[in-house]
Amino acid sequence: MELGIIWIILIALVALVGGAALGFFIARKYMMNYLKKNPPINEQMLRTLMMQMGQKPSQKKINQMMKQMNNQQGK
Repeated sequence: MELGIIWIILIALVALVGGAALGFFIARKYMMNYLKKNPPINEQMLRTLMMQMGQKPSQKKINQMMKQMNNQQGK
């Protein structure tokens, strides 16, 4: 009886660790694919967006917006 409980606990721990590791690698693969399909915004994308909104993008304004976006992502 005592040996059976130990085996159940051991199998449960192995399953828990294995599930956590498998979940980590699946989530990592998913995020890498997501970022490949939807890259984070860069200066060129920001410049194009501003031009579409009817604004003339100056380098100073683009730098300010990129800094604001980086600060927001850091929080």
